Amino acid sequence: MDDKPVRGKFLPFCQPTIGREEEEAVLEVLRSGWLTTGPKALQFEKEFAEFKGVKHAVATNSCTSALHLALVALGVSPGGEVITTPITWPSTVNVIIHQQARPVFVDVEPGTLNIDPNRIEGAITRYTKAILPVHLAGHPAEMDTINDIAKHYGLPVVEDSAHTVEAEYKNRKTGTLGTISCFSFYPTKNLTTCEGGMLTTNDDRLAYLAGIYGFNGIDRDAWKRYGSEGYKHWEAVYPGYKYNMPDVLAVIGSEQLKHVWEFWRRRKQITEMYDEAFCEMSAIKHLERKPEVLHSYHLYVIQVDTEEMSVSRDVIMNAIQAEGVGIGIHFRVLHLMQAYKYLGYQQGDFPVAEAASDRIISLPLYPAMTDADTRSVIEAVRKVVRKYRR
Repeated sequence: MDDKPVRGKFLPFCQPTIGREEEEAVLEVLRSGWLTTGPKALQFEKEFAEFKGVKHAVATNSCTSALHLALVALGVSPGGEVITTPITWPSTVNVIIHQQARPVFVDVEPGTLNIDPNRIEGAITRYTKAILPVHLAGHPAEMDTINDIAKHYGLPVVEDSAHTVEAEYKNRKTGTLGTISCFSFYPTKNLTTCEGGMLTTNDDRLAYLAGIYGFNGIDRDAWKRYGSEGYKHWEAVYPGYKYNMPDVLAVIGSEQLKHVWEFWRRRKQITEMYDEAFCEMSAIKHLERKPEVLHSYHLYVIQVDTEEMSVSRDVIMNAIQAEGVGIGIHFRVLHLMQAYKYLGYQQGDFPVAEAASDRIISLPLYPAMTDADTRSVIEAVRKVVRKYRR
């Protein structure tokens, strides 16, 4: 086997696509003298609400803060429980804990690694206050079943839509499928504002509460207080948080939104190249894509059949990196991590999620990748799998 790496220059796992339009928009804001939340943030909220087809969009400084605002607005309080998945980023669980509520995990579907809707009802108790599904890797969860269960028990549904800016479920857009939905604009996401997030809802009251709580609990945005029409006194209505998105970031989002389908088409092309290359390899398989969804193609996740390999997933992922290809893991199960051991979960409680956690690897998938980049990723994966195949 050739010991020379597949790539001479390392290919990052992810790289945002930022163009001249974003640069010029940021410079315009910088030169305006108004950098924090103001008219540009409001414009981005309006544009995103129109894009998703919802009444309200509230721009935040992260998806984490959007998720937290969702639980605050819904009145999730100490002693309550929120049902979610163990395969997600810690934010999904942390915001529940910040409300002094208890995360209640439910195992996942083996194909999509989304929360298994058939297991949700068995986790509902008299303390349950909400259901929080995660649309993993760009594939929406089974929202019809989840919403039917939620309606039966009178529970709100919070979509963790961090991975699904473009996605649809049965011709309905993510961001409209639950009571509240939360999106991420982190640099690795399909649409970025450098850091940022968005909360969407069709509920007037929830949108009002999220907006007020997200801006220190006061009833007027700063740019309104200091406008040319004269100073306006503000009032602290709630003990809120500092979760607002500044204009200097919002304009990046507005420009990115213009290219969202262009970016999507390129990620789809790369995905199709991966699918074709890996379909003959029994040692790896990609996550399932159900026919009733429009996938966001946010992540390309493979599961390695470690029974066919002579080494663990971690050895394989490090070997791929040694070939000059960046990788990610989305995600290792949370219930076994140190921060959440107090919840009392044990190894074996969620066998599907745990098995996947030890086998998944995310490959590079972003618009700036060339076909040559994609072929080099394929070559690196093939080379490593051949090396460690039993």
